[in-house]
Amino acid sequence: MTTAELTHTRHTRELAGIQTSLVTGGQGEPLLVLHDETGHPGWMRWHENLSQDFTLNIPMMPGYGGSSRLEWAMTMRDMAGWYLEALDDMDIGQVNVVGFSLGGWLAAELATMNPERFKKLVLVSAAGVRPPVGEILDIFLITVPILLEASVADKDSVAEFPLICPDEPTPDQVMDWEDVREVACMIGWRPYMHNPNLPHLLHRLKRLPTLLVWGRDDAVIPLSAGQLYNESIPGSRLAVLDNCGHRPEIENPDEFASILSGFLKED
Repeated sequence: MTTAELTHTRHTRELAGIQTSLVTGGQGEPLLVLHDETGHPGWMRWHENLSQDFTLNIPMMPGYGGSSRLEWAMTMRDMAGWYLEALDDMDIGQVNVVGFSLGGWLAAELATMNPERFKKLVLVSAAGVRPPVGEILDIFLITVPILLEASVADKDSVAEFPLICPDEPTPDQVMDWEDVREVACMIGWRPYMHNPNLPHLLHRLKRLPTLLVWGRDDAVIPLSAGQLYNESIPGSRLAVLDNCGHRPEIENPDEFASILSGFLKED
């Protein structure tokens, strides 16, 4: 067992006026991690890989994983406004950030609101822009287990898939899934999972080093959305992983962590 495995912890503290659950682990430079619409999946292989060089800071979005709800937050822009104050309270300074899917949208909104707050930005299969080709899967018309199965190109080849989607989820897990769907729906329903204005704001990130990571076979948010982000953020890079869907971090955790680590360590 590694040092990082021994030291990652979960705790609760008040951030921006509400009780917030956080997972922290690893060693090295801080890395802010913004989870996706299904919540923090637990400490996975990709977390462990990155935690060898970075201290991962993973705050649960309001309404997720034990964090109190924000009843007034009705849009992702509202949520981003709360997060900026939460980051002030976390007192981790200018920080690298990686966001996944719904959390990628959140990261993009945060960065356009305050690009100087971040050192580098990584968006993984991010919502937030309307794909020029194809459509974002309607996640509110299907159950979370169906969404999770659609999120990977081949669930039988993903060793950690049973950890995020067990064949027989506990009643608590089912209840958690329903709770987080409600929060995601509140901030992402209309317009559906994107901000029509966001592409016009992304040019603000011209001085913020940005990496986009997508699975070539993403059936939830098409690759064309990643290409639009790439075209809209000057100097950004798009890394496309073959044989991966919407969850490259669990479908190919070693390559994923290597790509992120290499980008974050660049001068």
